[in-house]
Amino acid sequence: MISLKINKKDVEIQEGSTVLEACKKAGFDIPTLCHLDLHDLGFINQDANCRVCMVEDVKKGNMIPACGTLVKSGMEIKTDTMRVVHSRRTNIELLLSDHPKDCLTCSKNGDCELQKLAADNHVREIRFKGEENYTPIDDSSRSIIRDPNKCILCKRCETMCTEVQTVGTLTDIGRGFSTVVGTQYEKPIYETNCTFCGQCLAVCPTGALVETSCVDKVYNALIDPTKVVIAQTAPAVRVALGEEFGYEPGTIVTGKMVTALKEMGFDYVFDTNFAADLTTMEEANELVERFNNGNLPILTSCCPSWVKFIEHNYADMLHIPSTCKSPHEMFGAIAKTYFAEKMNIDPENIVVVSVMPCVAKKYESARPELGLDNNISDVDRVITTKELAFMIKDFSLDFNELEDSEFDNPMGESSGAAAIYGASGGVSESALRTAYKMITGQDLDNVEFKDLKGIQGIKEAEVNINGDVLKIAVASGLGNARKILSDLRHKRKDYDIIEIMACPGGCIDGGGQPRIHGDLSIIESRMKAIHNVDRNKEVRRAHDNKHIQQLYDEYLDYPGSEKAHKLLHTHLVFREKFK
Repeated sequence: MISLKINKKDVEIQEGSTVLEACKKAGFDIPTLCHLDLHDLGFINQDANCRVCMVEDVKKGNMIPACGTLVKSGMEIKTDTMRVVHSRRTNIELLLSDHPKDCLTCSKNGDCELQKLAADNHVREIRFKGEENYTPIDDSSRSIIRDPNKCILCKRCETMCTEVQTVGTLTDIGRGFSTVVGTQYEKPIYETNCTFCGQCLAVCPTGALVETSCVDKVYNALIDPTKVVIAQTAPAVRVALGEEFGYEPGTIVTGKMVTALKEMGFDYVFDTNFAADLTTMEEANELVERFNNGNLPILTSCCPSWVKFIEHNYADMLHIPSTCKSPHEMFGAIAKTYFAEKMNIDPENIVVVSVMPCVAKKYESARPELGLDNNISDVDRVITTKELAFMIKDFSLDFNELEDSEFDNPMGESSGAAAIYGASGGVSESALRTAYKMITGQDLDNVEFKDLKGIQGIKEAEVNINGDVLKIAVASGLGNARKILSDLRHKRKDYDIIEIMACPGGCIDGGGQPRIHGDLSIIESRMKAIHNVDRNKEVRRAHDNKHIQQLYDEYLDYPGSEKAHKLLHTHLVFREKFK
């Protein structure tokens, strides 16, 4: 333990801790900007680039960055001197001097950490006038908009992209005043290795990285009398949306969410969980076929960021993932065929809007492999949880006072197995519940697999089915995915089923969810809620969903049929890896 004084208060803290950590332990609030504590994920961004956390080392007479300085025995730190206040305000002003002044129209207005710092530190004018950098805005992708002019070089996004996710798309380019955080070879982000997971958005403190908004396009569809506009909502949205309206993390707001969408004018509001059950049927069937043919392992394919990651990095393994589309894409395909025929609606007049926790779903909806023969996309628009919250506020709906409503049918009913798709481990658990029935002809009595639950980055389990032991691995976070795939490639590990989600904890921590900055307690609350939805369902296996049974009886014939393959399956694409 190290002993030091902070504002004349004696403090003891573990050796190796930073001055910032010591100040927090002592109860002194130090403002930060570039600092990002992802300790629970094994990473901390503490490059001390912004210099907002400066404090005074009394004995040395120096100003030091609290986030990047380790404690030493006998230190005397002051956080409340005029020198500290002046330094802090000066550094904020310097950041603002080379920052656009369009706060009123910036998408981060009201949620910008730089804006809040300026307000909290009473910065009312910018004394430093001079040259301002200008770099073209990159809006090449459907998922992410990069505005380098709003970048403050905190490097949070670089830490997340390179260290946590191991994608390596974002890096600092240039020197001195001309330095920006950009992409490999300064290419448009759509032409890089970027997987569009959105974890960089989740940690960016300003408007330098934001999601590409579809709100106006959804509004245009809603006011077009020729269009039938259908909303579908992912399982992770209902356990996070409430946070935007003051609810505790993990509060389930399904009924209010459905009511809000209907109040906005959506013609139908369905549950993506229905399509998750459909995905389970197809993926479990594929698992059983490979099991019977000795052609395992199988990789789940529900996460578009993970799919793009393997397409760039593991070309020799593109035959291993399941060919199943993700649930919201399956829903779109069924909505524009089966549902369109039942309701006598021209598919070209249907607009499918997916409400997702993920910005990669925006990119996924534009993949040419995902659509009908007549060039109709399965999904037309994707909005995130945060965009839905904005729309609810835009419509002046009092979310807290909304009555609960039910999803429309026949594509609104789902099993508990569908709900857990939103949490890491849920897809493989859902598939196992149904695959067990397909292999043995009997229902699994204990439908929960405890080893597949939890927020660990890598989870392993074994399941005994009629004497055959299936080895399962679950990874969340692309850095953990890389570890598992490398072990598989080099035959250090042997797995039969591998589930991967790009975001830590799964979709509940997607890039389109309310920001949490790696707070695992919030992820745990959302995950617990997801599993509670499952436990409170009367039907907990996909194959017991009567509406799924009806869909196969009336339209798809059976899991893995020719028609099912045509509508519900796809293929991966080799993509160049930039080094």
